[in-house]
Parts: sequence; C-alpha cells; structure tokens
Amino acid sequence: MTDVTIFHEAEVELWEAVAYYEEKATGLGLDFEIEIERSVQAVAEHPERWPLREDGTRRYLTHRFPYLVVYAYENRHVWILAIAHCKRRPLYWQNRIREAEQDNPGD
Repeated sequence: MTDVTIFHEAEVELWEAVAYYEEKATGLGLDFEIEIERSVQAVAEHPERWPLREDGTRRYLTHRFPYLVVYAYENRHVWILAIAHCKRRPLYWQNRIREAEQDNPGD
C-alpha cells in the first residue's frame, strides 16, 4: 500500500464536515468519517486508478456524500490535498498542489 500524507487543511475540512453532519443527525458524522476513511484507503491501494487532471491532481468521489478526496500522487506517495464538497468553493485548494511539490521533490 502507498504511503499517504493528509494536509492539515484537509484534516480540518474533514472534522468540520463531520461536525456538520453530526449536527444534522446523530451518527451521520461518524458515517461521513468512515466513508472518508474508506475513500483514502481506496486511493492508497490504487492511487493511479483515478484520472490524472491537467493540474496534476486526481479526484475520488465518495459514494454516499457529495465530497471529493482531492490528491496528488508522486514518487509513490499520495498527498491528500482536500476533502472538498462537490458544489462549494470550487478549486479553493489549488495552492496546496505547490505545497505538495515542495514537500516531495523528485527522486
């Protein structure tokens, strides 16, 4: 399985969404957290499965919730850039791509 690093900002997005869903219905936040964990696991197991986009990222669409796990895959390492709602603030996370490149220079 591939090593995975989750950006701090993506971690914050995860916990904010967990809190939001938990406020809507008891247990729904936990369901969201589990879905994101499954999504990250799928990405870690098969990081090249999802199409490479022009900006160098790949996106995994969660099954039950309208969220994307946005990630970069370089040098056998997955960088989770964002846990992004599909319809809110598109592409707000793009500056994180450069951060991932700086943190992971080529071999």
